[in-house]
Amino acid sequence: MIRVGLISDTHGLLRPQAVAALQGSDFIVHGGDIGDAGILEALAAIAPLTVVRGNNDREPWAGHIEETAFLRVGGVLVHAVHDLSQLASDPAGAGVRVVVSGHSHKPKIEERGGVLYVNPGSAGPRRFKLPIAVAELIVDGNAVTARILELG
Repeated sequence: MIRVGLISDTHGLLRPQAVAALQGSDFIVHGGDIGDAGILEALAAIAPLTVVRGNNDREPWAGHIEETAFLRVGGVLVHAVHDLSQLASDPAGAGVRVVVSGHSHKPKIEERGGVLYVNPGSAGPRRFKLPIAVAELIVDGNAVTARILELG
């Protein structure tokens, strides 16, 4: 089994609870709106990191970060994009099994057309009354499960 920690919309705030929840991950995916390069360094110290640039990541340090990224976890292809409306292709047709996004700050797991869509929600500053959360993927062969981990 492989554990992939999912985090998004930190907006410059990496909470200790998020770091604790991501410990033990084999990989981490950040779904964008990072807010500070130091967050990437801290996450990369936990596990290999895949990251995408969010609509608020416009500072020079974020210039090299792509808007989409792919990660192969065992036999499963994961596609990360900050805003689902920017998803350019048919994920299932491209062999993608999981799409990780952010942007809405709303944690959500939904399967559509054989593709698991996971938005871990926002792990940064609270927005409206939305929960502070991260998520995890468990990949076991070709089987994938996801769950939201509310942090408070």
